[in-house]
Amino acid sequence: MDKELQRVADEVEMLSGKLSALKQEIGKVIIGQEETVSQLLITFLAGGHALLEGVPGLAKTLMIRTLANAIDLKFKRIQFTPDLMPSDIIGTEILEEDHTTGKKFFKFNKGPIFSNIILADEINRTPPKTQAALLEAMQEFEVTYGDKTYPLDKPFFILATQNPIEQSGTFVLPEAQQDRFLLYIKIGYPTQKDEEAILKATTGTFKKKLNRVISGEDIVRLQALVREVSISDALISFVSDIIRATRPETTTDSYVKDWVDWGAGPRAGQAMILTAKANALLEGRLAVTLNDIKAVALPVLRHRVLVNFRAEAEGITSDKVATHLLNAINIKGK
Repeated sequence: MDKELQRVADEVEMLSGKLSALKQEIGKVIIGQEETVSQLLITFLAGGHALLEGVPGLAKTLMIRTLANAIDLKFKRIQFTPDLMPSDIIGTEILEEDHTTGKKFFKFNKGPIFSNIILADEINRTPPKTQAALLEAMQEFEVTYGDKTYPLDKPFFILATQNPIEQSGTFVLPEAQQDRFLLYIKIGYPTQKDEEAILKATTGTFKKKLNRVISGEDIVRLQALVREVSISDALISFVSDIIRATRPETTTDSYVKDWVDWGAGPRAGQAMILTAKANALLEGRLAVTLNDIKAVALPVLRHRVLVNFRAEAEGITSDKVATHLLNAINIKGK
């Protein structure tokens, strides 16, 4: 093993220890939900944003707050409501006076978006104009107000939540904005064992104290290491085949032609490869396997593959389409 590869391997081993400690800290508060926690960490490592969906009471907000409390980064929670304005997120200019000269001037007062971890709580409860205020920040990692552009601190993550069962007073996220989220994570009910443990842990007087076990610098370095994780040409071709097969106008798959309206774009392939690399790094490996791709395929594709009305009536979801393609498509050369 050459010196550079050894250096990377040593760094991965050291940072993997911090990731394990981070999981342990989160586990002090969040019982079960290991897959959801892993997907959140994958989002962090890949430098993207996550959309979390689940019915009320599944600890979506608590999970994100716990994650933020275990990382030494600035955290802000924004409660999205119908009357929330873009300036409530980005910030606004205020008129101030220089007490020395008496001159008045405008000063930009930064909003809560200028933090490292943003919890966008119930993002579908605010109108599209306010939802769109997040687009530039999510894609460009900067905010423009007037004729000035303000860079955001790195690392920068937006973790948004939404409730799938209440439609009154909600605004569905446009497809273009959903596509900005690296992963679309669905949170299910806990197992009976986990639920009993939750009831026991949350109805007493003892509260567990969280330690900050990883820094922002560690996260930035991990994001750089994700790019160094190797992936074979055969697996890249497999990802490309999956993405192209989701498009009904070009695929030969009859299942997709019957049930899909719109397929995934190239950004889905980029997301699948990056998150597969992050999944490998999370497990302490420097090479992507087929299982890494399968682990992230559903949360990558579920908001990028749009099924038709007939599919919705028959209970055919984007997850079912993605699962079908994972089983139907083979890696080239095998």
